[in-house]
Amino acid sequence: MKYRNASEILPDNLLKEIQKYTSGEAIYIPQVNERQKWGQSSGARRYYEERNEKIYTRYKEGVSMEELGKEFCLSVESIRKIVYKYQL
Repeated sequence: MKYRNASEILPDNLLKEIQKYTSGEAIYIPQVNERQKWGQSSGARRYYEERNEKIYTRYKEGVSMEELGKEFCLSVESIRKIVYKYQL
């Protein structure tokens, strides 16, 4: 992270106001934009949500966890976690 001198960036009245609370210390000012959650911009999150819903639907239709594992190229343990998550 690169540090910049506040006197070069902020207007004098704002700098004086900040100096009332902290002077000579390094402070962090967070960005205005919040970070997106994992997979939102790439579409991966939606892809896995849809896949997991299909897995649960097929399980409710009577397809075994072993068959679902083969169909979706996942371990039985992964299928079990997905199914139990949707059952809650």
